[in-house]
Parts: sequence; structure tokens; C-alpha cells
Amino acid sequence: MSTSESELLDDLRPRAFAIAYRMLGSVSEAEDIVQEALVRIHQAIERGEEISSPRAYVGTITTRLAIDELRSARARRESYVGEWLPEPIAESPEDDPAARAETADSLSLAFLVLLESLTPEQRAALLLHDVFHYGYDEVAEIVGTSEGNARQLTSRARQHVLEGRPRFEPSAELRERLADSFFAAAENGEFEALEALLAEDVELHGDGGGLAPAIKRPAFGRVKVVQMLRNWWRISVRIGIELRRVNVNGQPGAEFLDPDGRLIGVLTLDIADGQIQAIRSIVNPEKLGHLGQVGDANALIARMRDSDN
Repeated sequence: MSTSESELLDDLRPRAFAIAYRMLGSVSEAEDIVQEALVRIHQAIERGEEISSPRAYVGTITTRLAIDELRSARARRESYVGEWLPEPIAESPEDDPAARAETADSLSLAFLVLLESLTPEQRAALLLHDVFHYGYDEVAEIVGTSEGNARQLTSRARQHVLEGRPRFEPSAELRERLADSFFAAAENGEFEALEALLAEDVELHGDGGGLAPAIKRPAFGRVKVVQMLRNWWRISVRIGIELRRVNVNGQPGAEFLDPDGRLIGVLTLDIADGQIQAIRSIVNPEKLGHLGQVGDANALIARMRDSDN
């Protein structure tokens, strides 16, 4: 492989991953798609094919592969234990805030969950046009339909998403300040102060996949959510969980680490109108491996119960 081709593939990789991850909500599945897409581009170059627009070419291959993968993934998700949430992407709060602001809404767990209710073609059309700014003619070619139908697919998907789309606080400074207050109140056991930060109709979501302790179904309402958070934090303190602030899918959040520094879970906050509107926690160990070494929450809780006996 020549240096120029290697540089081209390196340049295309971030765009391919951005499309594949939003299509699938899975880091591991997206990485597999990206690898396959880049192999196919390499093979096309080896065959001497002229690629006039590498950006359009990688978008086409990645999206088509992702549509096929999404169809099979949906069958697996129908038998998923508990609530399904996407695999999270975590980053330091200091990482390029300007770039993060441009993509935060389309990366949020809330938005990706909303996309799950669309058909694979609707999902592709909406993402390609509204997020990645492909023209309707390009969307039509990629999805394999007419330009008129591509417009219709995008319009229907957009209308559906707008009806349920979460609101996010436009001020990054206010988001971070509220998140700091939330985690400080939790760590200090100040749950009255924490309760004041929550919207009256706040939502609590959890994904353990049947492999780690998590709520079986979403909880709604300030009183119930605070009660559940209080119980969870009480157990976390006893088993020695530490908190590390990160941004999760473009929103304020945290990683939870066991006494050996291994990852137990991540939590993200949706903030709007000066309040926390939703809290999402992912503790399924199979969704955390790409973020670092993963701990065993079940073993920690078992040891805590043994010490009580």
C-alpha cells in the first residue's frame, strides 16, 4: 500500500466511523463496518478504479454495510434483557469543546435511542442528509431509491425524531456547572440538593443487559428517581466505587471505577432549562470494554453481602 493510499484511508476512517456508529449505536459493530469499508476501498484502488469523490464513496459503502448490519442487529435487540442503550463514547471534558458542540446532539444517547424506532433506510437518509449534509441525490444513490423517495424518507424520519427529540441546554458552561453540582451532591450524600437539580418529570434509564445490576425498566418522576439514586449511591460507597468526570456521547457524565481502577459503568445527564431532564446509566460490561479494563460489579456486590452475613 502506497503512502498516499494509506493517508487517504486514514483520512476516511473518522467519517466512516461517525456514520457507522450513529447508524448502529455500537462501537464494536461500527469498527467492524469501518474495517470492511476501508478494505473495499483498498481493493477498488488496487483494481485501478477511479474514485472521484472518496468522501461520497466511503459514505456509500459504510451506509450500505450498516443498513445490512442494522437489520440483523434489530433481531438480536428484540431478545435483549432489560432496556437497550447504545455503547457509550467517553471523552475528557477538556477535549476540543468547539468540535464537541457541533456533534453533541447527534451523538447523544437519547438521540441514538430515538433513531432505533426508524427503519434502517429512514435512519440512513436522516443521518446522511441532516447530520452529514449529503444532498438528496447522493442519499438516493446510497440508499438505492429515487431522489423523491429519499426526500420523503428523510422528511418522515425528521418529523418522527422532532416529536420525541430531547432538548439540551445550549450553554455548555451551564451544563457543566449543573453536572458538577449533581455529582458533588451525590458524592457528599446531599440528596435534597440533588433533588432540586432534577426536573419534575425526570427520567432514569439503565442498561445492564442481564450481566450487571441495573434497573429492569425506566423510572420516571423526581421522587422515585431520587430514591433509586440514593439506594444506588449507598451501595456504591460501600463497595468502594469512585467517580471520574467525563463527557459521554457529547453530554456531561461520569465513569464509575472499582477500587482497582477498573470500569464498572458510565452515566450521562441530559440537561435543559436549568434542570436535569434524564439520567442514563450503562453497566453492561460487554458495552464498556472499548473504554478500558472492565471490573465485575456482581463480584463486588457479592463480597459486600458476604461481609454482612
